[in-house]
Formats: sequence, C-alpha cells, structure tokens
Amino acid sequence: MQIDFGDDDGQRVQDFITIPAGTYLCEIAEVRPGTTRNGDERWGLRLVVCEGDFVGRQAAWDGLSFSDRGRARVRRVLQAFGLPSSGRVDLEPDDLRGLRALVEVLPQESRDPVTGDLVRRNEVPYDGYRPVVDENGEPIAAVPGPNRTTTDGEEPPF
Repeated sequence: MQIDFGDDDGQRVQDFITIPAGTYLCEIAEVRPGTTRNGDERWGLRLVVCEGDFVGRQAAWDGLSFSDRGRARVRRVLQAFGLPSSGRVDLEPDDLRGLRALVEVLPQESRDPVTGDLVRRNEVPYDGYRPVVDENGEPIAAVPGPNRTTTDGEEPPF
C-alpha cells in the first residue's frame, strides 16, 4: 500500500477566531464560575460583540482570577464595566451578565499540549477593557444590555 500524505506534517489547526483584532463594544453574555489550579475562584467571561459589522459574534473568552495576584486586573475590569471597585464589594456571577464595555481583542496562537495542534483564538490583553463613555467623555456607570433585568423584572439598580 502506498499513501501520499503530501506536505501535510500531521498538524491540524483549530481556529476559533470569529472577528478580526480590534476594539469592540461587547456584552458579557455568560459567566462561568470555577477555580484555578491553585484553588482560587475564577470566573470565565464570554464576550459578545453588540454593535457594528460583527454584532452577535463571540469576541473572546476571558477570565477573572480572584487571587491576590489577580486582584489588580479584576479591579480594572470592574471599573470598565462601571461596577464598584474599591472597599468591600459583594458580587455574584449574574451581576456581570449583560454589562457592556469596550473590549480589545488580539489573536493568539498556541499549541495544544496533548495533540500538538495549532490553536488560534482571540484574547483580551491585561488592560484591554475601557468604559463606555457619554458624549462628554464621562464613563457611564454599569451599562447593561437591552435584555438585562432583575429577577422581579425591573431594571437593575446599577
């Protein structure tokens, strides 16, 4: 038997990039609570574009790690979404769902450690979040998407 695999080196590419690099108005569509390898609480954020040519497309998955080391980034992200970020703050994952901010996404490539496949996906840089601002350049506090309501059907207090 003869098999000609051509120039294929056996490496596959998994491409999860759905939008080009740039900054987009995004909404937190989903928050997945979990833990890091070190046992710290971590929330995965699924960010979806909510205006422009790529509306409805997933921009990226990002994560917030509530470790001592991750606290500075959590503060920056909460500020961008208009949430309290000083003193003692009580948050639940659903408090973030539906909030909007400007999010920068950049393509990244890595190798899957098991298969060796090349994996491409968008990532949010450390400082990749900015608040939505009004016409005077002032941040708008906690900008919720159009479907954001409380459990009793009223608009949230923030």
